[in-house]
Amino acid sequence: MSGRPLIGISTYAESGVRWGVWQLDAALLPAGYPRLVQRAGGLAAMLPPDAPEHAAAAVARLDGLVVAGGPDVEPVHYGAEPDPRTGPPARARDAWELALIRAALERGVPLLGVCRGMQLLNVALGGTLVQHIDGHAEVPGVFGHHPVKPVPGTRYAEAVPEETSVPTYHHQAVDRLGAGLIPSAHAEDGTVEAVERPDGPWVVGVQWHPEMGDDERVVSALITAAGV
Repeated sequence: MSGRPLIGISTYAESGVRWGVWQLDAALLPAGYPRLVQRAGGLAAMLPPDAPEHAAAAVARLDGLVVAGGPDVEPVHYGAEPDPRTGPPARARDAWELALIRAALERGVPLLGVCRGMQLLNVALGGTLVQHIDGHAEVPGVFGHHPVKPVPGTRYAEAVPEETSVPTYHHQAVDRLGAGLIPSAHAEDGTVEAVERPDGPWVVGVQWHPEMGDDERVVSALITAAGV
């Protein structure tokens, strides 16, 4: 393939969003996501929530997929009752993004899950989540930073071989790993901070928010895989 790979990025569907003189329902995405894809050499395409049966057709047109961060995954998807600290469900987005992930896995489209996206990847493959942990989202609406250490020999470690400080904002985490996934980075408290499929197409999830930092290496690895 030649040129810049087309990378789809899932989006939020929000009601009553205000800009200028308007207050309307909107499909939106923090600008850090497309900017990071563009800096890393890709073309960014926003994917608003749609009917799950259209996910395969959407993925078929992409060279790579980013599943963005956002609200908590509804616990019904991994067979759990909601913890009181789990946020309200985003059912349309859950259904759409799970369908996108499954379509990407089936077609072998390179995939990066970011925060919620990593958790959904784990759930899509039969894994479970811890519904609340402390210390990874200290101030509401403010990203924190903490170090993550790569697991040697993983795809993540190939892209980022050293311990790094990452932008973080989450209160849930991977519990039981989904089928075929391995951990590829950890926080100091042992929290799984990255997962991946070691074989086959490039599939990686990171628990932090690379779009809020300056390190492009994870997304550059996705772009490289999408350009093969």
